[in-house]
Amino acid sequence: MVEKVKQVLKPSKKSTEIGELPENAAEYRHGLAKWIPMVVLSLALMIIIIDTTVLNVSLKTIVNDLGTDLQGIQWVITAYSLTLAALTITGGRLGDLFGRKKMFMVGAVIFAVGSFITSISHSVGMMIVGESVIEGVGAALMMPATASLLVSNYKGRDRAIAFGIWGGIAGAASAIGPIIGGFLTTNYSWRWAFRINIFVAIVLLLGATLIAEAVDRAEKRELDIPGVVLSVVGLLAFVYGIIESSTYGWFIAAKDYTLFGHSFTPLGLSIAPIAMTFGVLVLGLFAWWEKRTEEKGHTPLVSLHMFRNVQFISGSSVTALLSLGMVGLVFAVPVFLQSVQKLDALHTGLALLPMSLVVLIAAPGSAVLSKRFTPKRIVQVGLGIGFFASVLMYFLITPTATAAHLAPGLMLFGLGMGFVMAQASNVTLSAVSVEEAGEASGINNTLRQVGSSFGSAIIGAVLLTTLASSLSAGIYDSNAIPAAAKPAIAQKIATASSSVEFGGAKQQENQKSLPPYITTEIERIAHEASAKGSSRAILVTSVFMLAALGASTFLPNTHDIEKKGKEATPATAH
Repeated sequence: MVEKVKQVLKPSKKSTEIGELPENAAEYRHGLAKWIPMVVLSLALMIIIIDTTVLNVSLKTIVNDLGTDLQGIQWVITAYSLTLAALTITGGRLGDLFGRKKMFMVGAVIFAVGSFITSISHSVGMMIVGESVIEGVGAALMMPATASLLVSNYKGRDRAIAFGIWGGIAGAASAIGPIIGGFLTTNYSWRWAFRINIFVAIVLLLGATLIAEAVDRAEKRELDIPGVVLSVVGLLAFVYGIIESSTYGWFIAAKDYTLFGHSFTPLGLSIAPIAMTFGVLVLGLFAWWEKRTEEKGHTPLVSLHMFRNVQFISGSSVTALLSLGMVGLVFAVPVFLQSVQKLDALHTGLALLPMSLVVLIAAPGSAVLSKRFTPKRIVQVGLGIGFFASVLMYFLITPTATAAHLAPGLMLFGLGMGFVMAQASNVTLSAVSVEEAGEASGINNTLRQVGSSFGSAIIGAVLLTTLASSLSAGIYDSNAIPAAAKPAIAQKIATASSSVEFGGAKQQENQKSLPPYITTEIERIAHEASAKGSSRAILVTSVFMLAALGASTFLPNTHDIEKKGKEATPATAH
């Protein structure tokens, strides 16, 4: 029986011809065989999402286990997004040239290696190498391949269903991820949440043998190495500037910049605008190089004509802004629950379950709605719900709020995100032809990860800045702390503001010499400061939701969103 299934799914030579679906694509299959590719590709997306949710629900445990603080874990999350942002276009291009299934399988192996290194990490630095760099490289190969293989294996109604289920399984990952991660962290170790990726990777490799390969034979088999270098350097420099703005200031230097043991402040400026300006210049050089490469008849890393496709760029912009907003909520809420409500990893995951379950239902449910409403309207309704939910969460988060108090806001946010997740991917990648799917998926996922990087940097900066200022203000306003002791206590707390919400080692050391009643008062002030920081961070999410809603106005308001070939004209807004 297995041999018969493999024979049905065996790739044909026509599977690599430009503009055609392979003979064994989903259109020519029936029953279980038709949907096996979708299940395998969705499983890959699932383990990538689960890894990020594990970090969010296990913040306190990892902080104390590795002897770090919230800012250290924020770097792990941000550096992972940075790696994806810098390399996803390259991953998509490699898939176009050498086979999307092949790159998917290579990515799965690399992802497993990174997961193993992360699982044995004993420092933040080692965790960054394992998760942020090595896992990031593996994910950069897998992510564009998952979406582009869906495009090459399905079309029409089947493609809408596939992307709906794909989004639904992503929702399932966000639902079970916090539960699995929380259960393992609370009862065993957060490390097991990464070790299970090794077994999942083996399943992916076996399942990938049943997926039709897709290669863009019309392009020359060459990789634009200078383009890769320029895009990586440009993106890294720009995002690095965003991240460091919270430490060194947006324009005027808040403190000296230290590099290789030497401190300096060029013209009194922060390193942030310098890095961002350098990044913009390098990305401009990258655009010039890509244009020149294409004019000379070579294969560019990115075809600039893609940016003239209004439907594609609008959809990608919605995705990027959505990522900005989602990072805010899924980072800020666990910080609040674990610092103020003192929940462990498992109960933090359970508290996020209402949002995750609604995403699980709403994402595939959007495919049903697509019979009556256009993808554009579904996306816009989802973003509107997300905006309202973010504002609601801002008011719900107070020092006395419990997980039950947050449930209505989380469910609303999940409903909005479920509508957007599946439809945004479908409308974005349907704007290009099958042969451009890998490149388009790479650009789309790059913008998504740039959004995540910006989101974690901006949200983290808002949360930590609010926390530090609120702690200082709370100490000076306190009637329980002697006036003479306030300056010294405020200075001690300020040096460890990033660890105060989790009772980190540095904070515990600072409080050893303090009387119990002052320690109790500091804990009360810290709870209020943490709640204020989390609520403000989520309020920033609502701004991103509004921006995404604005970008969605340029999407075509039609059911016929598929581009048939390169000869088709770029989509226009309606």
